[in-house]
Amino acid sequence: MNSHRPIRAWLILPLVVLLCWSAAVRADRPGWKRQEVDWRVTGGDRIKAISYPKDKPVPTLNRQMCRQRRPLRKKALPPAAALRLAPFAEESATEIFATVIDSPPIDGFVPWIATVITDERLGVLEIDAIPTTSVIGDPLPPSNPQSDYAISIFDTGASVHIIGEAAATKAGLSGTYLTSNMIEIMGATASAYAWVSEPIGLFIDGLGAIEPNGLLIDNSGMVGETNVSILVGDSIESPNVPTVVGTPLSVYFTTAVRNDQQITVVRDGNEFSGPDIRFYEDNDPCIPNYSNTISLELRPTGGAAVQYFPNLTDPFEPIIPSTITVLLPAQSLFFFSSVDLIHGDNSAIDKNGFMFDTGAQVTVISEAIAARLALNPNNPDFDVYIWDITGEITLTPGFYIDELKIPALGESLEFTHIPVIMLDVASPEGGTLEGIIGMNLFVEYNFVLRGGGLPDYGGHKIEFEPIPYHIVADIAPPSGDGEVNFLDLDAFAQAWLAIPTSTNWNSKADMVGDATINFLDFTVLADYWQQSIAP
Repeated sequence: MNSHRPIRAWLILPLVVLLCWSAAVRADRPGWKRQEVDWRVTGGDRIKAISYPKDKPVPTLNRQMCRQRRPLRKKALPPAAALRLAPFAEESATEIFATVIDSPPIDGFVPWIATVITDERLGVLEIDAIPTTSVIGDPLPPSNPQSDYAISIFDTGASVHIIGEAAATKAGLSGTYLTSNMIEIMGATASAYAWVSEPIGLFIDGLGAIEPNGLLIDNSGMVGETNVSILVGDSIESPNVPTVVGTPLSVYFTTAVRNDQQITVVRDGNEFSGPDIRFYEDNDPCIPNYSNTISLELRPTGGAAVQYFPNLTDPFEPIIPSTITVLLPAQSLFFFSSVDLIHGDNSAIDKNGFMFDTGAQVTVISEAIAARLALNPNNPDFDVYIWDITGEITLTPGFYIDELKIPALGESLEFTHIPVIMLDVASPEGGTLEGIIGMNLFVEYNFVLRGGGLPDYGGHKIEFEPIPYHIVADIAPPSGDGEVNFLDLDAFAQAWLAIPTSTNWNSKADMVGDATINFLDFTVLADYWQQSIAP
């Protein structure tokens, strides 16, 4: 094997450093129920199971979707919180409001996207990645971009782009396109190694670019960057690394995420379902216009470009893959300017160490924040089993906290009875993050992420609107018509007993979320029969 170049985990992606209070997986607690799941935490770590008291099931996204969405509650912010936002509010505003969501699910959506790789790179010692709004270059032989693209995760919690070994092989990213350099990625109890690629072109679009037959035939909406070096998984050293496109690309574009428009594609027998995602230049008039804004910070600050670190003896052999740089690779990621947490009589107010991570389905708080809230890891509300990128499994505590608030211009976000996981996660600024805001807190919203561009002059923000509530059994027409009637019954009948690989599969008819359309889903349809949403 070639010589390895170890590097601290946070220099590549914010992989989880699991809590030392539980070094080994414990058996489920007496009277608790265990449920197998597959949720993403951050980096390459995943939750493979959750356990909870039998009489207190954890609110999951599938369970939430089997209920009619409730109208969102709005309330005026208390004087202290309103005072912090008053300088930014409109002069005519007499009160500042928050949108309140009670009991969000523990797991959120996965932002799946299509990814294409080409051979486009610059000349010797030109180390900058170049953003582009069209596909440039030729596919890597012997791949066919219509069939050999990768389905990846749009992951703002990743400071480099990564492609798993199987996807890389299919895309032709092997052999001469890999350098002799490997990077050591530290996990919870062991480490994994991934190859550093030579400079390539990488391009992305949402699942809408994929045809029902699984072919990617429309690349007109793709954006990307050329001359970018990425990490490539190894079948032996790093078989579990995910395929992700991270902040080094999202910083250059505006990303629109439509949770009210879900897309499902089947590829190689696997189903991928997620919101409609589109990518735009920042001044594109087609970007959705939402009235509420959350400020973000790119930290470490001062990012100047996306660059790889070259090997001076071989200019096309990067030592470190492309990351956001200041003077040296800085691994900058998006952070919220302010997050407030309250639990009982305890609080953690105006915290600025919470990362915005579209690759995390769950929300995380650090040990330090948990201590501020007086949470006891020996008496959790639920437990989660986390599968590390090395395959190790560790038990970690989860809690329901009373309130979590994210200040915004317009209407702030406020959540009550929020399920969170207690983890210490390495920060790109050193030390640990205060927490991670995951996609479970955004399932009720359409939003736009404005990357802000480089050099880092600010302008990083999230614009959002709540989705009007709907009836889950309103499955026909595909966009819904606000009532459950014979149109929905007919669509359901056409999908009867279908599974994701069936030709008559209809993901909207899978209302229970168990990948089979059967009597369980029919029961949901019957519960909502002839219900409607008033105009």
